[in-house]
Amino acid sequence: MVEDILEQNKSSTQNFKIMVRIINYNERESEDGSTFFALTIQGGVELLQSKSTGNFYATAKKASISSTFDKETCEALIGTEMPGKIVKKECEPYSYTIKETGEIIELSHRYEYEPETPSKKDDISESTIDDFVSSEAIKEENHPLIAG
Repeated sequence: MVEDILEQNKSSTQNFKIMVRIINYNERESEDGSTFFALTIQGGVELLQSKSTGNFYATAKKASISSTFDKETCEALIGTEMPGKIVKKECEPYSYTIKETGEIIELSHRYEYEPETPSKKDDISESTIDDFVSSEAIKEENHPLIAG
């Protein structure tokens, strides 16, 4: 009987996928001055313990990913879930201002989206966001979601 329960739990957890959700978008400017939209994604709820009080609190990691979508498509994508997770990556130190207090701190990490199955080297595009964002607006007849 115990073996049956363990086998059921094993098979149910194998079907479990870690997901992130698109929660917002922001207009950004690329180095050449053209604009594009970045999607804000959020991972699942995590419980962390405060170093100062020892109390637990709920939080979720967030990250931003560039997109080739227009504003309307970004709005429509809010709430969409994608397989993957948000992971902490080390980076060069940078200054960060805490919005609520105005305190400036130095960080040496950032959060990035990691797909469920990482792309193979052959699948990775050498394109940058600038290759997709042009100074002229995206034509409606070429847009995959609103084309006639």
